[in-house]
Amino acid sequence: MIQSVAKRWSTSLMALNTAPSQLQQWRGIRVKVLNNNLDQALALLQRKMRDSGIERMIKVEQTCHIKNSEKRVLAKKNLERKIRSQDLARKLKAILVQKVRGL
Repeated sequence: MIQSVAKRWSTSLMALNTAPSQLQQWRGIRVKVLNNNLDQALALLQRKMRDSGIERMIKVEQTCHIKNSEKRVLAKKNLERKIRSQDLARKLKAILVQKVRGL
């Protein structure tokens, strides 16, 4: 089971022609194995892969159809990510403007 997941992950990583920012997301997943409990660590790895979108990237290579419900979930996550990014950019801009003005 672990070997098949690792093999799919490594082949997917090589096959993707992605930007470096997307590859950073792949490098960021780490799971610690506590008390030699591999089942728990594998479950945590699968959850992290699902939440970060890696599972979707692997499935895209295997199939070409995405259900409408899954499209809606992905669109909602992308919208939330975009709004959060815009809010952070707005806050950063306000902070920088205050520093430039010397307030």
